[in-house]
Amino acid sequence: MKFFRAILVLLLFPSFIFSQSKQWVNFVPNSNVNCQAIEGQYLWIGTDNYLTRMNTLTGEKEVFLLGYIINSIAIDQQGNKWFATRDGLAKYDDKTWTIYNTSNSELPGNDVRSIAIDKQGNKWIGTRDGLAKYDDKTWTVYNTSNSGLPDNDVESIAIDQLGNKWFGTWSGELVKYDDKTWTVYNTSNSGLPSNNIFSIAIDQQGNKWIGTRDGLAKFDDKTWTVYNASNSGLPNNMFFLITIDQQGNKWIGTFGGGIAKFDDKTWTVYNASNSGLPSNNIFSITIDQQGNKWFGTDNGIAKFDDKTWTVYNSSNSGLPNNMFFSIAIDQLGNKWFGTAGGGLVKYDDKTWTVYNTSNSGLPDNDVNSIAIDQQGNKWIGTHLFVSVFREEGVILSDVKEESFTKPDHFTLGQNYPNPFNPSTTIKYSIPVSGNIKLSVYNILGKEVMTLVNGYKEAGTYSVQLNASSLPSGIYVYSIQSGQYRESKKMTILK
Repeated sequence: MKFFRAILVLLLFPSFIFSQSKQWVNFVPNSNVNCQAIEGQYLWIGTDNYLTRMNTLTGEKEVFLLGYIINSIAIDQQGNKWFATRDGLAKYDDKTWTIYNTSNSELPGNDVRSIAIDKQGNKWIGTRDGLAKYDDKTWTVYNTSNSGLPDNDVESIAIDQLGNKWFGTWSGELVKYDDKTWTVYNTSNSGLPSNNIFSIAIDQQGNKWIGTRDGLAKFDDKTWTVYNASNSGLPNNMFFLITIDQQGNKWIGTFGGGIAKFDDKTWTVYNASNSGLPSNNIFSITIDQQGNKWFGTDNGIAKFDDKTWTVYNSSNSGLPNNMFFSIAIDQLGNKWFGTAGGGLVKYDDKTWTVYNTSNSGLPDNDVNSIAIDQQGNKWIGTHLFVSVFREEGVILSDVKEESFTKPDHFTLGQNYPNPFNPSTTIKYSIPVSGNIKLSVYNILGKEVMTLVNGYKEAGTYSVQLNASSLPSGIYVYSIQSGQYRESKKMTILK
């Protein structure tokens, strides 16, 4: 086993972290983002050039110059991070790096494509040269010579609730392994209609819904049921997306055939000819809390409430263009749309707001993915950066409850240390539960950072402030809760 010391760089450059606005923060410049994983308050980002761990609360970042292209990330129950790279498998336990490759371990190949960790903590590692299981002591290698694998190139791994491992191989065949028996599903020995598999969804009954190039397959672990354009209401046989709503209805997005809904009895097809759907090419499906379906197409966005279609495009709304990669819905019900070349769009059911490279801190107008955390920060994946955005100010403070004893009055403590560079801690107490806002202002009274903005239970809290983005000077931090307001001064000395 080889131990590896990664080159660690702490990023504390003000012009990089908060240069555009306190609302926007851009991370991971000049590198293609391949994968992300969330570990508590940390966001791990794998790129073509390096690995970044970012504290989403304090804004502190650590960059590890591994020198490998990182394909995927998995985190085990002990908090160890496992990274699939094109030059081996890397493990990081927050202190030590361990690199596994064909020279120092039984890893069958150095180009690691996928990782999954089962409930027992076993690591399942797919490479281009075979599959490996590692229990932290022993390596077990599976390949076409000693197992039921039909292909040594294992591109994807999923583990179901029963512990069965499902492997997708380069040849396109689907493999199930229950730790005893290998079962290979392909067009020759099963009801699978095609060896080209695009999507898999598992419903509440454990049925597997598999979207292929030549039809949709349902598998209940005993029986295959294939739906295609010839024997069902499906509009065509190429399926990229499957989404299951709360009633168990399957919503199937096709390329060229529109949308099919299946309630296990009846097929209903919506397309550009018989509904308000603006295009038959479906790239994203999202269902909001009211049950409305939102479809992203290459000719606008469609909303469907099971009765009425509403279409939004660049002609009748504030949308900048008609091509959409991603849709996300926040806790307030706002819709966030990622476009191809048009930036990020917010819609609150009344007003459209467009963020792009010209009017905001968005680093790139191609928005590939959107995720929203518990603080309301929007994490935006583009071709150039991972950005974080929050309209009221990005919350990048580490808030900890200090005591379970209910205080009898409001207090705002003096920050310590003071003066400081770049971090300090602020303590406050609230005797009653309610909405709290704790903000930082410059000497001109302009709000420059939001530390807390939301509901808090009665108690005593501490907040770690990272002021890497702020210049030296005197600042005021102020707390507000109902009629209570209090402010104190602090000094940043760099």
